Amino acid sequence: MYKVTLIPGDGVGPEIAEATRKCIDATGVKIDWDLQECGIEVIEAEGKVPDRVMESIRANQVALKAPITTPIGKGFRSVNVFLRQELGLYACVRPCKSYKGVRTYYADSNVDLVLVRENTEDLYAGVEFQAGQTRTAELIEKINEFATGKKIGTGLETTGVSIKPISVEGTRRITDFSFDYAVKNNRKIVTSVCKANIMKFTDGLWYDETRAVALAYGAKFEWPDLAEGVKPDPALVGQVSDTNGEIEYNERLIDNMCMQLVQKPELYDVIVTENLYGDILSDLCAGLVGGLGVAPGSNIGTDAAMFEATHGSAPKYKGQNKVNPTALILSGKMLLDHLGEHDAASRLDQAVADVIAEGKDVTYDMKADRNDPTAVGTQEMAEAICRKL
Repeated sequence: MYKVTLIPGDGVGPEIAEATRKCIDATGVKIDWDLQECGIEVIEAEGKVPDRVMESIRANQVALKAPITTPIGKGFRSVNVFLRQELGLYACVRPCKSYKGVRTYYADSNVDLVLVRENTEDLYAGVEFQAGQTRTAELIEKINEFATGKKIGTGLETTGVSIKPISVEGTRRITDFSFDYAVKNNRKIVTSVCKANIMKFTDGLWYDETRAVALAYGAKFEWPDLAEGVKPDPALVGQVSDTNGEIEYNERLIDNMCMQLVQKPELYDVIVTENLYGDILSDLCAGLVGGLGVAPGSNIGTDAAMFEATHGSAPKYKGQNKVNPTALILSGKMLLDHLGEHDAASRLDQAVADVIAEGKDVTYDMKADRNDPTAVGTQEMAEAICRKL
């Protein structure tokens, strides 16, 4: 039996968490659910994510988390970011896959890609300085003193600053994760995404290090000259599976990647990128396959893994038994794969696909007419999936 932390969240979280638990239990995999309350009400009352929640995740090493509300522009910065950073969940994995029956402009494109996002660095590291603060003005003066190129030219008292850290270690770690994922899941292309033509010392470093990891894996470069002068990551040489050129490595700038995904998403497989770009691309990719309602996700670290839907808590729908549970159920499918229960994961994925394809026992957003009176509720859709298992 596996012990898994279950965080029901808030808003619609408890409803979709219950629906997901039903479906996972219906696969026959035995799980002892360690229920931990950590919604916005709990966090505001205690002033932080409770220690008992962190202790549970660290002890169990696996968690299923429903959405938690984060106030915009005030209060707790982000529960999701906090959990990822505190638990060292450096890899955010978000598959985007077409399911027959889901309404989307890309129904004929057969989209099946995986976005891997670095979770701990970049502008989301939270190293920020508020406009109007004395230390911010002092920092700007120092930056201007040491800057070798452009300087911050606006007023010292009216400028806020965010720091964008990109490290060799962080970049190599997430790229190694991406190639390892590609090898284990029979994926054929890894695409590295950043904006190195503009940010040469951060995103330029990103490309240098993703190339070094690609060489260590024996990847085939889309443009061979990208590998010129690059040395394979010495930490990986001899430690990873040589792909013998079976996996292709290519690169796209973030703006071009957005256009490419809109025009020809079927050409992409595994995409590895930085934190901010990954946040944006994950929503774009979700849009390709029908929206956040069918977009699962996971956050993986060395010592723990947390599985969650990409969408938010939608508090206006709280308690209405109305929202689509698919995203969190598919996150549960990823959880089963993580536990090594691949057969159960495959059956759950197929059950979800069958219910969606039939179009009968689905929530209102998956009907051709969103006012269709035959639409079912959150729990009823979950029960229909359970019957397929």
